[in-house]
Amino acid sequence: MSADALSQDDPATAWKQWHEHRVATVSAPYGPLSLTGTHWLADYPEGRIPAVPGSWRVTGGAVTLTAGPEDGILLDEERFTGEAVLATDDTPPSHSRVAAGDVRLVVMRREGEWAVRAFDPAAPGRTAFTGIEATPYDPAYVAAGRFSPYGEERTVQVENADGRSRGLDLGGELSFEFEGARHALQVAVDGDDGSLWAVIGDATGGRSSYRFRFLRPGTPAADGSITVDLNRVQLPPCAFADHFVCPFPPPGNTLPFELAAGERRLKGALAPAI
Repeated sequence: MSADALSQDDPATAWKQWHEHRVATVSAPYGPLSLTGTHWLADYPEGRIPAVPGSWRVTGGAVTLTAGPEDGILLDEERFTGEAVLATDDTPPSHSRVAAGDVRLVVMRREGEWAVRAFDPAAPGRTAFTGIEATPYDPAYVAAGRFSPYGEERTVQVENADGRSRGLDLGGELSFEFEGARHALQVAVDGDDGSLWAVIGDATGGRSSYRFRFLRPGTPAADGSITVDLNRVQLPPCAFADHFVCPFPPPGNTLPFELAAGERRLKGALAPAI
């Protein structure tokens, strides 16, 4: 039997492959461990960001980058001087349009606010990374679930990891049974493929696990049915670098039981940070 066939027939093997892929993804040269800063342009009205070359200004619905020869900036892999109008980067950091040496500079926008993110493969967090502490696969944490969409998308204000409150768009409710009790989570829905995403807390949060985690169960069937595999809860990006602005769980999304499954925290972490 091939390795691929084995992983399809054996959930524990499939989980192991998922975990290995996650470790490789977060530790990649421009993965979340390489983020060294999220710089909100409103904090730099003069356009100059410390440790980031060039001048960055919000101009209407875009960002204008001005660079001189001394800035050493590449735009679309070509040496760049002058002015360029940039929209948000919709590609991974490794494919961002702007670079300065090995550092990739990514333009982003949140609720009308513009920022520049810097991803550096030599970031201390990446070089010190030794792995993700995760609990091995346990079939007891797999449940049959059902997705019930809201009549229209709802937005709730939740605190983010950077201390600001922002809107979190929610598209429905994901319900499932665990240890004889019914639970329900508010979930977001990806507009491209209909996959679900939830920010959740549980009784281990802040103790033996990171304060909160993400659940991405996939895309429900036409009748709303979906498998909820809690073995694949994962750490949010802000567990890997302080400069991410992850949302905290919305009201009702803290499970009352110990979710001793999935990704728990970074290896070697004495206590989960927020």
